Amino acid sequence: MLALASLVCGFIFGLGLLISGMTRPTKVLGFLDILGVRTGTWDPSLAVVMAAALAVSGIGYVLAQRRPQPVFAPKFDIPTKTAIDTPLVAGSALFGIGWGLVGLCPGPALENLATLSPPIIVFCVAMAAGMIAHDMGYAKRPAAPPSGALAGADG
Repeated sequence: MLALASLVCGFIFGLGLLISGMTRPTKVLGFLDILGVRTGTWDPSLAVVMAAALAVSGIGYVLAQRRPQPVFAPKFDIPTKTAIDTPLVAGSALFGIGWGLVGLCPGPALENLATLSPPIIVFCVAMAAGMIAHDMGYAKRPAAPPSGALAGADG
């Protein structure tokens, strides 16, 4: 049942990306080009899409917090880390740079794979290589000490 729920959610997400125009890099780049405000070429329509997404996810979080457990899983898997650290800032910067250069982020890029467009294929291969490199880099890092543990304590 979890797989079916995931499939339905993925379909709805993909349909939303398609309807909103976020799968068209030119539309995304038109939104990101805020310097086009003076010339009238800026496209603010994706701001409405983002505001609607925030509203829907906000309502979803409120409703989820009222439940003792998820419908299709044994427990909630909500991140507890709230610190703004270097990996978060670096990842956000890389995401933003990629989005600004190409007009695609991972969801629309994967949806655009159906077009078999060579630039989209190259983007997705590069994105997958970056994800693999990230995971390999994190696998080599020493584990962080448990919360509350003293660094360098002799025990």
